[in-house]
Amino acid sequence: MSKQKQKGFSAYLKEQNIELTFDRIAIKALGAMAHGLFASLLIGTIINTLGNLLKIPFLNEIGSYATAGTGAAMAVAIGFALGAPPFVLYSLVAVGQAANKLGGAGGPLAVYFITLIAVFFGMLVSKRTRVDLIITPFITIVTGVIAAYFLAPPIGTFASWFGSLIIWATEMQPFLMGVLVSAIMGICLTLPISSAAIAAALGLIGLAGGAAHAGCCAHMVGFAVASYRENKIGGLAAQGLGTSMLQIPNLLKKPVLWVPAIVASIVNGPVATMIFRLKQNGPPISSGMGTSGLVGPIGVVTGWYTPSEQALAHGEVAITPAAMDWLGLIMVSIVIPAVVAWIVSEIMRKKGIIEPGDLKIEV
Repeated sequence: MSKQKQKGFSAYLKEQNIELTFDRIAIKALGAMAHGLFASLLIGTIINTLGNLLKIPFLNEIGSYATAGTGAAMAVAIGFALGAPPFVLYSLVAVGQAANKLGGAGGPLAVYFITLIAVFFGMLVSKRTRVDLIITPFITIVTGVIAAYFLAPPIGTFASWFGSLIIWATEMQPFLMGVLVSAIMGICLTLPISSAAIAAALGLIGLAGGAAHAGCCAHMVGFAVASYRENKIGGLAAQGLGTSMLQIPNLLKKPVLWVPAIVASIVNGPVATMIFRLKQNGPPISSGMGTSGLVGPIGVVTGWYTPSEQALAHGEVAITPAAMDWLGLIMVSIVIPAVVAWIVSEIMRKKGIIEPGDLKIEV
């Protein structure tokens, strides 16, 4: 392709609002996928669990409608984040449903990649003909569903295999994997990428899900407590119930500020996997949410009473939680991250490593 043609194609992509950038594809789209999962599968499972606990069949019916739209919700959320025009956006309902179904247990990851393809081709032709009403939905749906038929099964199989490998390894080596999964997922939660989407894509449940939950809580609660001097109650709530990503500007200036949260996750992971044997058997997305909106703890509780399909496939069963289960949930979700992060941050403050104002956020 000549340089002139390359410039022409680049100009065409820009005119069609198609940006092949890391920020749009890997950060915005992946985060949007998690939002779609939250608004369908996750909330549907919570409603279904309430129906089981309260013995209200109608709630179960509502929950089933919510979960049935999982693929569509993810695809539309991704399309919205990518700036897809209306006819592309609406057409993603069919694409998402196809990719999620054909992707099997690894459906979320399949939906992510297939939707990117469908959006690209849909936006290429959007508003370029007088029959946009027909051409754009046709191209979006046909390219998306064809891609789903060929790509969704292998993508789903790989995601399911890799997730199962992590789950198996955590069962075999609860200490080592407790440290690794907790630390990595905690870091992912604080970075501007979606730990929830990663957990969902890999289907993290069981002990591995518990370790992921431990790491995410360690970062959210850890940063909230470590920065209490600077941010008071507002910061405690914003980070502990919102997101630890609020600390990103400070971490970019001074990466050592990450130490209290990382140490808390390293401690919290093995405690979850070895002492309390904490399992997150609710929707896998819950494993990557931490204490954000209390979705992580709610996911653990949901998994006790109504295990997700992924959990059931791995042999997990519903349980009646004992006092030790509730104690483990409280300790791992709140107490251990708070105590460890506070101790480490205080030591760092006394040594002058953390200075007044270092952890200040805008809330």
